[in-house]
Amino acid sequence: MDNILETAGKILGLPVLASKHGADVDKLIIYVHFLMGALFVGWIFYFIIALVKFNRKANPKADYVGIKGHASSYIELVVAIIEGVLLLGFAVPLWAGAVDNFPTAADHPTTIRVVAQQFGWNVFYPGADGEFGRQDYSLVTPENQWGFDKTDSKGKDDIQTLNDIHIPVDRPVIIMLTSKDVIHSFKVIAMRVTQDAIPGVKIPLHFTPTKTGVYQINCAQLCGTGHSSMALGRLTVDTQADYDKWLAGKAKSGGAVNYE
Repeated sequence: MDNILETAGKILGLPVLASKHGADVDKLIIYVHFLMGALFVGWIFYFIIALVKFNRKANPKADYVGIKGHASSYIELVVAIIEGVLLLGFAVPLWAGAVDNFPTAADHPTTIRVVAQQFGWNVFYPGADGEFGRQDYSLVTPENQWGFDKTDSKGKDDIQTLNDIHIPVDRPVIIMLTSKDVIHSFKVIAMRVTQDAIPGVKIPLHFTPTKTGVYQINCAQLCGTGHSSMALGRLTVDTQADYDKWLAGKAKSGGAVNYE
C-alpha cells in the first residue's frame, strides 16, 4: 500500500515532504484524490448511460415522471459514507493527534516566537539562558514595538531575525505565532503546516522536521499590497551542530535584541 501511495504522490506532483506528520497529511490528500477520481469516472459513465437511454429516438414522447429506480440514491449514499470515513477515520484523528501529541519539555523542543507583519516575519529565539524575556501588550510604545520588559534580565540575550528561521533536524519545533497588524497565515509547504497569525493572539503550532534544507515560508492570507514579499521568508533545517553554530554566531554578531 505504501508503494501505491508513493506512486500516487508522484503522479499528483506532491511537493517535497520534510516533516514527521506530513506523511499522514499526504495520505489524506491522496485518498481524497482517489475518491474524486472515482466520482469523476463514475459520473461520466452515468452521464453517457443517461444520454443513450434517454435520447430522443428511444423516448419520442416526454416522460414527466423520469427515472423510477433508486440506483443514483444508493450511489450518493455510498459516496457520503466514504466521505464520512475520510473525515472521521483520517482527518479528525490526524488533527487530534497533532493536538494531543504536543511536544513537552521531555522532548527538548526548539521554541521560537514568530510575529508576522506587513510584510515580513519577525523571529525571536531565547538566548543562552534558554528563556524568553517578558513581553506584555501594555508595554508597547512607538519606541518598544514588541512590548519587551526592559527590566527583565532574561531578555537581554534573546535573538531576533527577520525572514530567517533556523531549526535543527529530527527535533520537535514549537512556534508561538501572532501578528503585529493584520491577519497573516504562516505556511511552510514542505512541513505541511499552515496557521493563521491573528493580532493580539499567540497561537502555538508544532512539527518535527525530518530533512535538512532551505524551505520557503508563504503567507496564505492576502494581507495587503506587499503580500508577495512575505514569500521572502526562509526556514532552514540544519543539523544540530550547524544549528548550534548558527545560533552562537547570531548571538555574537549583534543578533541579540536591542532595547535601545
